[in-house]
Amino acid sequence: MDIISIIIIAIGLSMDSFAVSITNGLTIKNLNVKRVLMISFSLAFFQGLMPLIGWLAGVGIEKYIREFDHWIAFLLLLFIGGKMIYEGLLGENGTEKYKELKILTIIGQSFATSIDAFAVGISFAFLNLSIVIPILIIGLVTFIASIIGLQLGKYFGKKIGKSIEIFGGIVLVGIGIKILIEHLYFQ
Repeated sequence: MDIISIIIIAIGLSMDSFAVSITNGLTIKNLNVKRVLMISFSLAFFQGLMPLIGWLAGVGIEKYIREFDHWIAFLLLLFIGGKMIYEGLLGENGTEKYKELKILTIIGQSFATSIDAFAVGISFAFLNLSIVIPILIIGLVTFIASIIGLQLGKYFGKKIGKSIEIFGGIVLVGIGIKILIEHLYFQ
C-alpha cells in the first residue's frame, strides 16, 4: 500500500475526531493552546493506537469484537451526547453554558471515535503491511484535523451563543448513530 492510500485512509478515520473536535470547540469556554493540544493528542493517540492493537490482534480476536464494537462506540457517544443535551436543556437561567471537559470524557470520545481504526489495523495485518508508518500518519492526520476542528468550533461557538451544548450533544449522538448504521447495514 502506498503513502497516498494510507493518507486517504487516515483522513477518513480522522473525520469522527474532527466532528468531535468541532463539538468540543463549541462547548469549551477556556479553549487555550494547552487544552487544544491535550484534546488533539488524545484523539490522535487513540486513532493511532487502535490500528496497532488491531494489527497485533490479527484475525484471532477480530471475529469476537466485530459483532459488538459498533455498539460500544454508539453507547459511549450516546451517553456523552445525551449528557450534553440534558445539561444544555437545564441551562443556567438563560446564560450561555460552557463546560470544562473532564479527562474521562476526552478519553471516552477518543476511544469511541477510534474503534473503526481497530478494523483498519486488522486489514493491515491481512495485507502484511508494516504498521509503523500507517499509525504515524493516522495519528498525525488526526492530530491536525482535531486542532482544526477545535478552532472551527471555538470560532463558531462565539457566533452561535446559547444552545451550544445541545447542538454539540446532537452531533455526538449523530456520530454514534452513523457508526451503528454503518456497521449494522453496510458491513
